[in-house]
Amino acid sequence: MLFPTHLLVAVGIGWLAGHPRVRRRLRGAPTLSTGWAVAGAALPDVVDKPLGALGVVDTYQSVAHSALLVPLAVVVAVRHRRAIALAVGWGSHLALDAFHVVVNGRASDALFLVWPALTRSDPLAIPPGEFARFYVGSPSFYLELGLWLAAVLIVLRARSDADRRDGR
Repeated sequence: MLFPTHLLVAVGIGWLAGHPRVRRRLRGAPTLSTGWAVAGAALPDVVDKPLGALGVVDTYQSVAHSALLVPLAVVVAVRHRRAIALAVGWGSHLALDAFHVVVNGRASDALFLVWPALTRSDPLAIPPGEFARFYVGSPSFYLELGLWLAAVLIVLRARSDADRRDGR
C-alpha cells in the first residue's frame, strides 16, 4: 500500500470516530484524535523504510510492521488516551499492508506481521520508489484508487451538503 493511502485511511478513521451517527451508536467509546491516528499510520514506514535503506535489516517491513508489538501497543494505549488513536492508526497500517499483499497474490509475504519470529527467505525487498513502479497496475492498486475516489466523493458530497445548508 502506498504511504499516502495509509494517511488517508487514518484520517477516515478519525473522521468516522467523531461522526455523530457513530458516536450515538458507540456511546462511551473514546474519541480518536485524527492527528494521532495519522501519526500511528505513518509510524511503520517512518521507522522501517530507513532501516531497510540503511541495510540494518534486509526488508522494508520489519520492526514497526511486526504485530508482535501489539501487546506493547495495548499497554501504552490503556495508560495514555492519545495512544489509543496512535495504536489504531498503526494497526490500520499493518492491516492494509497485509491486505494488499494477499490481494496481490503474495499471501506468504504477510509473514512480515510476525517479524523476526518468521521471515520469508525471499522477501520483496525493493526500495519505496521502485516499489511504487512495481505496484502500479496490481490488483490492490486498483482497490487503492477506488478508495481515493470514494474519499473525493465523500468530500465533494460534504461540501455540497454544507453549501445547501448555507443557502449557496
